[in-house]
Amino acid sequence: MENNTNSLAQDKVLILYVLNKLNQDVTSSDLFKIISNVNNINYFYFRQILMDLVDSKLIGSYTKDEASVFEITAEGNNSLELTIDVLPGLIKLKADTVLKNELNNIVDESSIIAEFIPENENNFTVKCKIIENNTTVFEVRTFAGSRERAKAIADNWKNNANSIYPKIMNLLTEKNA
Repeated sequence: MENNTNSLAQDKVLILYVLNKLNQDVTSSDLFKIISNVNNINYFYFRQILMDLVDSKLIGSYTKDEASVFEITAEGNNSLELTIDVLPGLIKLKADTVLKNELNNIVDESSIIAEFIPENENNFTVKCKIIENNTTVFEVRTFAGSRERAKAIADNWKNNANSIYPKIMNLLTEKNA
């Protein structure tokens, strides 16, 4: 029983440690990718720990671009300072290594944003953006005549911005366009 309690405490501190190191909000799926690479835990156990941390206000949760994201709170930082010794040095080292590798992927994913805003029941404005270092480097707005079309445009941007953006830039910079 004591071993399970130690493991639970380590897993909670690990999540706080990773969120503190990330220094930004993160989706639960991205956080799970990192945590499961560090400490082999199953998804349902991870979700239970995450919700425990949210319930105890050590982690904050809110909705951003239609997804729930998590970040460490001031209480979470205080708790981490008091409990960091529960986490073995080897796990911290592994977490730091995994974070270095995964952080670029998380930043890439969060820098492509698409959202649609209803103008009325049947008309939507779709905004597609690329953000780098907290600066919008590309933004386009377009009209969509239905919710389905707006969602299709937003989903297509999120999934294919890496190929769409260069095509648009080539068209905009072409001399004989």
